[in-house]
Amino acid sequence: MPPLKWTQMARLGLVQAAIGAVVVLLTTTVNRVIVVELALPALIPGLLVAVHFAVQLYLRPRLGHASDVHARRTPWILGGMGVAAVSGVAVTASVGLMQQQLVLGVLLGCTASILLGAGVSAAGTPLLALMSERAHPTQRAAAAAITWILMIVGIIITAIVSGSLLDPFSMTRLVAVAAGIGGVGLLVAWIATRGMEDAAAIPASAATDTTGTPSSGNTRPSFRQSFETVWNEPAARLFAGFVFLAMFAYSAQDLILEPFAGLAFGMTPGESTSLSGAHHGGVLVGMIVTAIAARFTGQLRQWAAAGCFGSALAYLALLLSPGFASVSAFTGIVVVLGLANGVFAIGAIGSMMALTGDRRDGRAGLRLGVFGAAQAMAYALGTLSGAAGVDAARVVLGSPVRGYVAVFAVQAVLFSVSAWLALRSASSERATSVLRERGDMLQAVLS
Repeated sequence: MPPLKWTQMARLGLVQAAIGAVVVLLTTTVNRVIVVELALPALIPGLLVAVHFAVQLYLRPRLGHASDVHARRTPWILGGMGVAAVSGVAVTASVGLMQQQLVLGVLLGCTASILLGAGVSAAGTPLLALMSERAHPTQRAAAAAITWILMIVGIIITAIVSGSLLDPFSMTRLVAVAAGIGGVGLLVAWIATRGMEDAAAIPASAATDTTGTPSSGNTRPSFRQSFETVWNEPAARLFAGFVFLAMFAYSAQDLILEPFAGLAFGMTPGESTSLSGAHHGGVLVGMIVTAIAARFTGQLRQWAAAGCFGSALAYLALLLSPGFASVSAFTGIVVVLGLANGVFAIGAIGSMMALTGDRRDGRAGLRLGVFGAAQAMAYALGTLSGAAGVDAARVVLGSPVRGYVAVFAVQAVLFSVSAWLALRSASSERATSVLRERGDMLQAVLS
């Protein structure tokens, strides 16, 4: 199939925006209603989010492989969106049930969150695989930027619209808003994927055997065979390690940056919220700049390493920021952190696409599933570990500010190691490519 046009790339990015819109209610509104309106422990929404990520660890590689062995990825994307939309409604319905029957409500919420994770896995992994296969190498950084930026835009729009529709609040209204978001998301995904694939496409697995060489039959390799083949690639293993470690460090900052601003610099809730906006603004600028610059210079994994190294330096500056006693300097450091995070994000996502799109062995979905599983596990553990690490360090060091500083130091180390892993995976990929080319040359000579 021909490379994606820019309009097609934007359409696929809208699918990612729809996925983000369906999920955002779980991590925001449902979380708040359970803790505030129902006065239940924060452990309950934490459990719902945890099972949502846990099922992705198991399903992303398997559903990615399943989409590899079929002719089209679009049915998987739309089917996953359908499951996500319905389960998103079920999650909100479980909140009302918790008010009446706590145990049954929690069981329904966990079941719905598991199905939500399954829907996200079924839609998101084949979507990225389709983009990886169809995007030209020079388009991958831009494709990553479009995907991520549209996802953020989708989350922002959903938050604004749902927030206005939820007042005056009621459980019935919450379910209705979730149903509307799910229905619109499914409609957007259907429109965005129409005509994106050739109906006569040959299944990738039918065209290749388990070693990636042409096959004359229609034998489809098992998940275990394909997984072992991918996992035996040094570059894939190193890159999966990079994704886990970098996303662990990245997600750990979600729950600690604003509290640190209040404790160390006396910022009000409004000021710390504005600070978070400045950070995300830096992320968007870093993404756009990287998407443009990566088309002309450097490998995507080198950009990912640069973003990780820049993030590590920013965390070292945050570590020292209480000594500056300057809100302006602190704000500037946070903006620089956002810029470095944006560079890292585009480098990482673009590298995922390159590592899968350059291999024409019919395992694009499985590879992205492996990387997606590493990302899901890292995000779940990182979000919890960041907050827990602050509490533990505060007890040991006897100061809240010192607790945050200790976590910043750990994040700087994690991002530094992530930069090294990104460069190692790039070196391993180049070495593998050289060996593969020499093997092909020797085989041509002998034949």
